[in-house]
Amino acid sequence: MYAHLAELTGWQRDSFDYLVNNAGFGQTSMFADTTEELFDRFHRVILKGPFFLTQKLLPLLADGGAIVNTTSNSALPTGLESGYSAYAAMKGGLTVLTRAMAKELSVRGIRVNSVAPGPTRTRMISDDVVERFPDVIASLVDRTALGRLGDGDDIGKVIAALLSDECAWITGENIEASGGFNL
Repeated sequence: MYAHLAELTGWQRDSFDYLVNNAGFGQTSMFADTTEELFDRFHRVILKGPFFLTQKLLPLLADGGAIVNTTSNSALPTGLESGYSAYAAMKGGLTVLTRAMAKELSVRGIRVNSVAPGPTRTRMISDDVVERFPDVIASLVDRTALGRLGDGDDIGKVIAALLSDECAWITGENIEASGGFNL
């Protein structure tokens, strides 16, 4: 925790206002083929990491602050796809954790929400993937009402809105940002 205080001191602060938990990695594996090692890796990165990072930083998070967890629409009925059972299970757990944190941290006026992106062009869906699997990408685009993959700005704007005062009355929610995937 003292290292974190040193970082804040450089900003002439002893606390911070916003935390965004955005850890993840992309790997598909059918339920029957998912190894315990892969399951544990999803758990460490997607659920355990945000849980304990937030817990560790909580003393430094200002009262009245906000937290946004990045979940996934793969944990929602509209985003469910084969090969995402372990990934979606952990993102679903993060959605539940979001609500629990919203309840518990409300005594400090801290809002906690999550954003569930759909197919989004990130490092998880890189240009290499687009080039290697054009049919898969085309299928995702065809199933998205707005007719394209999302990009980082699409998701970033939703996160920024949830952190802003304009959304000060929203807590415990999971906002799907998928461009209408599977509508």
